[in-house]
Parts: sequence; structure tokens; C-alpha cells
Amino acid sequence: MADDFGFFSSTESGAPEAPEEDPAAAFLAQQESEIAGIENDEGFGAPAGSQAALTQPGPANGAGSEDMGTTVNGDVYQVDRLTQEPESIRKWREEQRKRLQELDAASKVMEQEWREKAKKDLEEWNQRQSEQVEKNKINNRASEEAFVKESKEDTPGTEWEKVAQLCDFNPKSSKQCKDVSRLRSVLMSLKQTPLSR
Repeated sequence: MADDFGFFSSTESGAPEAPEEDPAAAFLAQQESEIAGIENDEGFGAPAGSQAALTQPGPANGAGSEDMGTTVNGDVYQVDRLTQEPESIRKWREEQRKRLQELDAASKVMEQEWREKAKKDLEEWNQRQSEQVEKNKINNRASEEAFVKESKEDTPGTEWEKVAQLCDFNPKSSKQCKDVSRLRSVLMSLKQTPLSR
């Protein structure tokens, strides 16, 4: 078996060969450690050793429950997001909080002004509406009195004149009404030539 093309892992002496390191696993481990280092530098993630500390049920390295630090390569990292947060983000948060408080105060003032304006407009509208209703009542009473007065007059031969008064024969004023041109023409012809009895 001099030439087995490397398919068999035994040497010529029959002893098994030492297992080689998997290059893919080594590459993945290296990438994970680099990513953990980047996250620690920017302060957005937990330190690389924190995963091991979080999986262990007891306190890390015999420290008390108050010490939340983890040890990686002899350095102690605190798992405190506020102390690791960059200065620019902290300033932005403060400015954003101040700006939102100012906007809230301004919106409350505007809302109060709008409420006052709406209340004033509603009172004015109610006043105009009540004045208009009173005017309509007065006009309706006057027109009703005139109608009753005219309807009580019983002079013979004025029936068609009364009908003509009730009908509006002006075609320009009745644009919003139904088309009554045929009825109008019949009434006009009856007014000009009354029916004989």
C-alpha cells in the first residue's frame, strides 16, 4: 500500500495519524474574537469574556454580587453601557431630550390657544345662528299673515290669479328646482283661455 492517495489516515507503521486542525473552525473563531473586540471598542456590545461569565451561574472569579466585571486576558471590563457609551451619543441624547421637552411645551401652548379660539368661534357661530333663526321666524310669521289675509279674500274670477301668485313663472329664478315647464305652460294656457262650464 505504497500509494493510497492519502485516503487512509494510517501511516505505514499502522498507528493512526494525529488529527489536523479544521481551518474553517479556526477562521470562525478568529472572526468571532475580532467582532467581539470591535464591539468592545465602540461600547455597543458586551465584552468578549462576558458570554462565558453570563453562562456561569455563580459570580465570576470569586467576586461578590456587586462586581459585574469580567476578566479577559488579565484586563477587567465593566458591563456598564452608560460608561461605555460614546460622548457624541450622550450629547445627542441630552439635546434630543431637551428638544422634545421644548416641543411638548410648545404643543401644549398651541393646543390651549386652539381650544380658546375654537370656543370663541363656537360662541360666535351660536350667536349668529340664533340671530338668523329669529330673523327667519319674524319673516315666516309676516309671510304667513300675508298669505292668510290674501287667501280669505273671496272675489269671484280671481282664482287663477291666486294660482299664478303661488307659482313662480320666472325661469331664471328656479334653477335649483325640478323642471316644471310643462305645468307652467298648462297653467298659462288656462289663465289665457279658461275652461267653460
